[in-house]
Amino acid sequence: MDISNLIDLIPGLPSDLGLECLTRLPHAAHRVALQVCSQWHRLLQSEDFYKHRKKFGHTRKVTCLLQARQEQPLQGKPASLPSPYGISIFDPDTMTWDWVLPVPDYPFGLPMFSQLASCDGNLVLMGGWDPTTYQPLSALFVYDFRTSLWRRGKDMLDKRSFFALGSGLGRVYVAGGHDENKNALSSAWAYDPSSDEWAGLAQMARERDECEGVVIGDEFWVVSGYGTERQGLFDGSAEVLDIGSGKWREVNGCWEEGGCPRSCVGVGKDGKLVNFRGLDPRLKAGLCGVLVGSRVLLSGSDYDGAPHGFYLVDMEEGQHRKLRRISVPHCFSGFVQSGCCVEI
Repeated sequence: MDISNLIDLIPGLPSDLGLECLTRLPHAAHRVALQVCSQWHRLLQSEDFYKHRKKFGHTRKVTCLLQARQEQPLQGKPASLPSPYGISIFDPDTMTWDWVLPVPDYPFGLPMFSQLASCDGNLVLMGGWDPTTYQPLSALFVYDFRTSLWRRGKDMLDKRSFFALGSGLGRVYVAGGHDENKNALSSAWAYDPSSDEWAGLAQMARERDECEGVVIGDEFWVVSGYGTERQGLFDGSAEVLDIGSGKWREVNGCWEEGGCPRSCVGVGKDGKLVNFRGLDPRLKAGLCGVLVGSRVLLSGSDYDGAPHGFYLVDMEEGQHRKLRRISVPHCFSGFVQSGCCVEI
């Protein structure tokens, strides 16, 4: 679609000014804008429009969180099911919150312990446990922010839980975790949302259950974890995949020995690993951190059962950085399981 040839986007304005006005339209208004006319609908859903917004700096980085919904019970939801989880969106620039539309296959909430990654402006949701049977799931779904629609992707090629997940260079990377028999895994896969295809990767040197993943540049880091025979004894090393060559290397001493990395691994401005638990030692329970631009959204509490708080930390402030508590609407104040940053 050649967006430079569009005319009469906004009656009374030259075409280039009309395009610039729509380029600056906040994403939260796109659902309504899609219904204005067929030309706006085609424009807002086009890949060229996304690239145009990105080129001129009008995309936004937001956090998407797997979060317990603090709302009235969903109509028709069986009483035996646990409190539902949904995907919330927080924009740290406007300090606004919203919900991503529910996955049609999960009308009463997302599977327990499912995981999120972002890839080229899309959300990829995979895995988790069936809330009724507690059996691991292999289903995968992709949410397109341009269309505000979910689509079913190709299932994961095996059932695994508590795996490392990261995204970069147009693909989503999966490694480690454990299988249906609680055996820790060393295998790894890559998923391409554009082609809806999985590709095998070389195995890691060791098993890594409950590891955490992050992409730094052109490397996929699988941080900590433990083997089948070392339940809960978290390792201080990481294995790093060179995405270009497909080869792994091991990095020792990059993580706190015995420290769980789940939802706590980030990247500092120097490109090195950051343990979000170290940003404030008072946050000891239910900690989750998501790096969004130069800031981190932290959620957690002082102890189990304490009120859940939300904080923003500016990583550019170096050693003088402080946690700034933010006010959150009640319906978005629930426990955060994990999250990711999305550029939309």
